[in-house]
Amino acid sequence: MAVILIVAAAMIAPRSARYVMNMKAQAGKICICIDPGHGGSDPGKVGTNGTKEKDINLILALKLKQQLEEKGYQAVLTRDSDTDLAEENASSKKVSDMKKRCDLIDRAKPAFTISIHQNSYPDSSVSGAQTFYYGSSEEGKLLAECLQESLIKTVDPSNHRMAKANESYYLLKKTSVPIVIVECGFLSNPEEERKLQEDSYQNLLVEAICQGTENYLKEKAL
Repeated sequence: MAVILIVAAAMIAPRSARYVMNMKAQAGKICICIDPGHGGSDPGKVGTNGTKEKDINLILALKLKQQLEEKGYQAVLTRDSDTDLAEENASSKKVSDMKKRCDLIDRAKPAFTISIHQNSYPDSSVSGAQTFYYGSSEEGKLLAECLQESLIKTVDPSNHRMAKANESYYLLKKTSVPIVIVECGFLSNPEEERKLQEDSYQNLLVEAICQGTENYLKEKAL
């Protein structure tokens, strides 16, 4: 009788709700992939005081994984140490690394992917977190907007940046699941670079990303 009721509920549930139900049924938990950008020989952006993007990305990704798991989600990482993912003899390390990330994401079959990055700009006064999504992805847009809203509310209410569509980022174009890039701050801004190195500020960013993630899942279930 219980099985019949579950099947009946799934049949009458809205498509978005069925999606969440199916994710739970397939793996017992909703799977979320976290991609710490760069790594190994690729430092990413380098701050005014020498902070390497790859290091901040990994710290935030590990913290986010722990917090999501504590909330009952399954979290997988594309890397969990200071390494790139390129094939050893690849002619283009960057292309090889990006292809490997996409392959790992596709094999993990997550509900969605969050790629962690840091920003940089010639004008050192520029600051603030911002999310990016692939323009034709409605789910990516919703996820990016939920994350952006949460980052502003939790981390910096004075941040007026909005979730933005992008058609050029490799990961956004080449993955088969909804994905967003979260640029957590500008390493070119000395004050923001300093904050990004602080444990308390990192925890605040992770809290915001985690809350935005849950807000997205609630929106999808409506």
